[in-house]
Amino acid sequence: MAVSALVLLADNFEEIEAVVPIDLLRRAEVSVTVASCTQRLLVQGRSRISVQADCMLQEVEEQNFDLIVLPGGPGVFKVRKNRAIQKIIKKFKNEKKWIGAICAAPLLLLDAEVLGNAKHTAHSSVANELPHIITGKDVVCDGTIITSPGAGTAITFGLALIEALAGSDQAKLIADSIHTTHSKLGIN
Repeated sequence: MAVSALVLLADNFEEIEAVVPIDLLRRAEVSVTVASCTQRLLVQGRSRISVQADCMLQEVEEQNFDLIVLPGGPGVFKVRKNRAIQKIIKKFKNEKKWIGAICAAPLLLLDAEVLGNAKHTAHSSVANELPHIITGKDVVCDGTIITSPGAGTAITFGLALIEALAGSDQAKLIADSIHTTHSKLGIN
């Protein structure tokens, strides 16, 4: 059976942090569903690039996925108290499924009360809310939580997600295909 990922998009998401993981996961033959957290399928990013979601969040809330991907960007601040998003994040944590959060999105893990003492990183602009943030790393993995600091680390983040779902050999294969490197993280 194929592995699957759910990517959530809210208005003002950081385009690079969403599109790069979606692209890399699909190259690795992960079944990716992009869900809109807005009232429409066409979701506008922070740089006014619109991305067409596959469905609305409420359509997939009860479905099972192996990974949830939470892109960052200014949109994170508008959905921090969204109970549906918090419920999904808690479900992934409780079921010991993979959670990927980049940039400001680890704040969603904080708000859903799943971050706990997990090692994590995030964008420097939210460090004041994440007192245990680890800086200077492109990806931090702790248990089933994978975090990354921002747009500049989106490729490394996407490859870490592939390593978690499909193993380091598959991550290296995808890295080679796009002419970048992948350092085995020992996730899987």
